[in-house]
Amino acid sequence: MKERFLVSGGTRLEGVVKVDGAKNSVLKLMAASLLAEGTTTLHNCPEILDVPLMGQVLEGLGCEVDINGATVRITTPATVSPNADFEAVRQFRASVAVLGPLVARCNEARVALPGGDAIGSRPLDMHQTGLEKLGATTRIEHGAVVAEAKELRGAAIKLDFPSVGATENIVTASVLANGTTVLDNAAREPEIVDLCDMLNAMGARIDGAGTSTITIEGVDSLRPAEHTVVGDRIVAGTWAYAAAITQGDITVTGIAPRHLHLALSKLKLAGANVETYDNGFRVRMDQRPKAVDYQTLPFPGFPTDLQPMAIAISAIAEGVSVITENVFEARFRFVDEMLRLGADANVDGHHVVIRGVDKMSSTDVWSSDIRAGAGLVLAGLVAEGETVVHDVYHIDRGYPAFVEQLTDLGANIQRVGGRGRHAAD
Repeated sequence: MKERFLVSGGTRLEGVVKVDGAKNSVLKLMAASLLAEGTTTLHNCPEILDVPLMGQVLEGLGCEVDINGATVRITTPATVSPNADFEAVRQFRASVAVLGPLVARCNEARVALPGGDAIGSRPLDMHQTGLEKLGATTRIEHGAVVAEAKELRGAAIKLDFPSVGATENIVTASVLANGTTVLDNAAREPEIVDLCDMLNAMGARIDGAGTSTITIEGVDSLRPAEHTVVGDRIVAGTWAYAAAITQGDITVTGIAPRHLHLALSKLKLAGANVETYDNGFRVRMDQRPKAVDYQTLPFPGFPTDLQPMAIAISAIAEGVSVITENVFEARFRFVDEMLRLGADANVDGHHVVIRGVDKMSSTDVWSSDIRAGAGLVLAGLVAEGETVVHDVYHIDRGYPAFVEQLTDLGANIQRVGGRGRHAAD
């Protein structure tokens, strides 16, 4: 029996919500604990489904993992297994983050090709090319990526695209390599900075995190560390757009506003009042949103993970919006579900043209990924009647206590058991 959300439209969200640690950071930090023997402790971890899944991956490699609320302790043995070719790895994309640490620690790795959200092709070619520049040989065989190296050596590497995952695996492989690695066109996301901050606390020598050029001077060994996970900018952005969509008033804490500069700027253009603080922001909206154009790009551009929220606000905005997706080509699957809710949208290649409607109507919709699911809930908050959102396990992978937090903000939403679209009768 699959769970679903029942969302009643017409309520204004108001209140204060605290953001936990970033999903897109904590899983990579957990993987990085493989680099040092001993116990690494992570604080401010989100209580989402992917954290225990990554715990299973690490336990399969020989670690002991203790998850106690927002604190995760990982005890890494002197010798870890290089083989991450088991079921837990195949369930989510972030599991590929163990590739770099395993090659660094074991000089070899076998990692099952990961699963994850249905948002388009995310090949591992840049991961493999980076490791090969460091002296490894790589191949895909029997459903796994295999990397082997007699010795990792520092190298000059330039990415074709600032891939977050490739940046992370190259950095975690380079920290124990012999010599200096210079990584150009690196991803600049706050989660990359968070990873490098923890690695430096473990004894790594990394400079330039947060810029397009990261320099890593290899060291002989690393030590465990204690680290607090950076706030989740995507969850924070979801609450910001929820305030604007429902003409509400939400204060978000636990996040650096600079990590959402462009997303908050777009809300200002839409007519929202946005105030920023050292550790949060407030979004107030007292009118129908104005249409705004969006173009997703790597950080510091508009996040692809907030594209469903941009579509949701555009669907009820005054005017016409054009949204361009430059990162994941299949993200517009979300539009089909918005059409079911009465949105006026037309997809043309990697653009979608949306003509805002006065009201949307409720119906049954299905989540295809974490962010699409959240976007459908936001749309349901402004649709007439009761919207039923199916396959909500996707949402649970990225949003801790989503229903409870929405309820605290005034939403009329409940979780119930039921059958999903693909369940047998």
